[in-house]
Amino acid sequence: MDWRDHGILLTVRRHGETSAIIEVFTEAHGRHAGVVRGGTSRKIAPILQPGAQVDVLWRARLEDHLGTFQVEPLRSRAAAAFSGRLALAGLNAVVSLLSFCLPEREPHPTIYTQTERMMDLLGQDEIWPLAYLRWELALLDELGFGLDLGQCAVTGATEGLAYVSPKTGRAVSVAGAGEWADRLLPLPPCLRGEGTAPDTEIVAGLQTTGYFLEHRVAPSLGHTPLPDARGRFVDQVTRRL
Repeated sequence: MDWRDHGILLTVRRHGETSAIIEVFTEAHGRHAGVVRGGTSRKIAPILQPGAQVDVLWRARLEDHLGTFQVEPLRSRAAAAFSGRLALAGLNAVVSLLSFCLPEREPHPTIYTQTERMMDLLGQDEIWPLAYLRWELALLDELGFGLDLGQCAVTGATEGLAYVSPKTGRAVSVAGAGEWADRLLPLPPCLRGEGTAPDTEIVAGLQTTGYFLEHRVAPSLGHTPLPDARGRFVDQVTRRL
């Protein structure tokens, strides 16, 4: 069996003396692993960098086998990733979350397209944290844990929305929150797609998306903690306040 696709390289680990096992998030085949023969060589190792855009040819005798990859580089994101601490932390957060959240060999073309577009903005620190926040919202939606931020879950109002219920993922207005406000999650305007946002809003938004990643997505995967890389990225954004 074989297929060819393009995608974003997520992880690389050594396999034996000269090979590597890689995970690639591909457009048509989802998150897929395979062995790269000679993956530790001087010729191939520089290509196998997390975040790289690659063309892959997968082959295996049977569909459920690990199989092997032949990898050709399409474009590297190394220069953007190493342009600063924020960019590197952001790249690591994205590839770690994708490897953590996505089931193997299950296509997710919508989040793939959004991921590729966002990764191409890497290094543009003025806009990247907001793009990342909106990507986390899209990832939650893709995984079946999307937030409903259109109207207040208590009053039905579409104005004055300021909170998110940690139980339902629905918006709550100031009037609807009442004495329960301190038990709710923040709903900054940027979570509703309202233009640009200062870092204070973005950090608040990441607090909310992070709650659902930790308390909804992770338990659905077996109560595994979120990758540390996400926390390091949030720390980098917070330091800009």
